[in-house]
Amino acid sequence: MSAAKESLDAILNVEEIRTDFPILSTAVNGKHLIYADNAATTQKPQCVIERISNYYRNENANIHRGVHSLSEEATEAFEGSRNLIRKFINARSVSEIIFTRGTTEAINLVAQSYARPQLDTQSEILISGLEHHSNIVPWQMVCDQVGAKLVVAPVNDAGEILMEEFKNLLSEKTKMVAVGHISNALGTINPVREITEQAHQVGAAVLLDGAQAIIHDQVDVLELGCDFYAFSGHKALGPTGIGVLYGKEALLESMPPWQGGGDMIKTVSFEKTVYNDLPHKFEAGTPNIVGGIGLGTALEYFGCLDLQKVLAHENKLLRRATERAKLIPNLTILGTAANKVSVLSFNIKGVHPHDLGTLLDHQGIAIRTGHHCAMPVMQRLGVQGTARVSFAFYNTLEEVDSIFDAIEKTIPILVS
Repeated sequence: MSAAKESLDAILNVEEIRTDFPILSTAVNGKHLIYADNAATTQKPQCVIERISNYYRNENANIHRGVHSLSEEATEAFEGSRNLIRKFINARSVSEIIFTRGTTEAINLVAQSYARPQLDTQSEILISGLEHHSNIVPWQMVCDQVGAKLVVAPVNDAGEILMEEFKNLLSEKTKMVAVGHISNALGTINPVREITEQAHQVGAAVLLDGAQAIIHDQVDVLELGCDFYAFSGHKALGPTGIGVLYGKEALLESMPPWQGGGDMIKTVSFEKTVYNDLPHKFEAGTPNIVGGIGLGTALEYFGCLDLQKVLAHENKLLRRATERAKLIPNLTILGTAANKVSVLSFNIKGVHPHDLGTLLDHQGIAIRTGHHCAMPVMQRLGVQGTARVSFAFYNTLEEVDSIFDAIEKTIPILVS
């Protein structure tokens, strides 16, 4: 194979991929949309949109226990998606795949059903200084409930966990370690395999918040070795209001149900309720059926792409954005970790991030501004918030240049 052919084979066909996403050809404020807010939510491919529409047009019925054809078809589609998700993250069994409303609910489930019964006033939960609010507040709540202590591993100026200090904070008191796989605010890829190994050495269970990682890094729960892994559908090309908790089957079996009613039961009497088997024990009530089906379709679509090409392309986008940002006077990049994904947070002296975001929106450019649900990260870096551009595999280098061209044109308006 020639070097030229090898080079072509290594390139993701972004223009072809973009045709799968209808919204990318739309206009916002009379301008062609440039969408760079993928860390908040990703856009949806046509196959996911059509699958959701087809369900409501042709399959809509409640699942499980129904004997009529529509119910059986909907059940088959829903449980089929569970198996697609199992394969995508390489879990051993569909019993280990719990549908939730998203990462936040999944973390709360683990905090209340797994962690709370394990904790007492001598116990500690270890998190990092990089966490999203959803991986802080549930642990604060459970610590308040039982008198346990929340311990925070510090981060450096680049937005990286100080691993030596992290290891020193681990002890026999540590019952739970909960860390984000990737920081939503800064893009830092945490050394989650090392974190998991270190935590297991002191007997602590590990939950990884995978909301930002599920389509931006290799996610193999067996290789990672974690006890729990949580992610949201809407950050992985799928619908909102659906997510997944992966848990090791033995741990899930040992955990009491978190919510009661509906599908989480086998039998109910006024004297006693017998709970359902996994995974249904943790899925009380009618689930987000079409959400689960849509998420399976989304991950099936993404799984057909070459992950290494996807990651290489996103790295090119990050490099170009970083190069362009460094050329802008008085611009400071927040989060300069050596290992990070295509998220770039920055501030410009004399420019409020919200003002910048508003004027970019007038030009059809969607970015995110604010604290990104990571106030402690902002406090650590000494800022109130940032402007954040975040890219997915369907973004182009031309879009990156257009964003920074627009920023350069906008700055004089805001600082005059």
